[in-house]
Amino acid sequence: MRIRPVGAHALLLDCDGPEQVEAWRAELWRRRAAGELSAVEIVPAAATVLVDGVPDPAVAAARIAGWAPEGVATTTGAAEVSVPTVYDGADLPAVAEHWGVDVPAVVERLERTEFRVAFCGFAPGFAYLTGLPAELAVPRLPTPRTRVPAGSVALAGPYAGIYPTASPGGWLLVGRTDLVLFDVHADPPARLTPGTRVRLVRP
Repeated sequence: MRIRPVGAHALLLDCDGPEQVEAWRAELWRRRAAGELSAVEIVPAAATVLVDGVPDPAVAAARIAGWAPEGVATTTGAAEVSVPTVYDGADLPAVAEHWGVDVPAVVERLERTEFRVAFCGFAPGFAYLTGLPAELAVPRLPTPRTRVPAGSVALAGPYAGIYPTASPGGWLLVGRTDLVLFDVHADPPARLTPGTRVRLVRP
């Protein structure tokens, strides 16, 4: 893990893959809750963790360099959200072909996978979910759809995701949900936040 200054009051942790990102995200959130780290935002991404709003970045960097996450962070005790999912996505046959199985086997795999929110991005409330083995990564569509309906459950690369609002998108659609994932009047507005465990269950 490498620590770099970003601007006047932020640090960027370069991590070795998503597992280390999650381990550092959990460690930094824990340290902040314990009063050992002062930061306005701690934001994980695919391979980095941004620590923003740090009063003294040099002091914070020295402290972080002396910490070590407790191995790969576990999801024990983390919040869990069950997402009622109707598996009727247009791209289910393509996913089945890519995985070398039939459609029911794809649905079974998705239902028994415990996903975890690795980070959020692309659109407000859009969570990138990890949990599928690397060998099940699927390609994006060669040409994105101009409109993907809100609530669409989809796969791309090693991730699963759920479109919180209608938008263009190139992920492979496997299902849909009526669960509201982003509400500006809620606290927090996003239903799925980093570290949250997620289950895609049939209603």
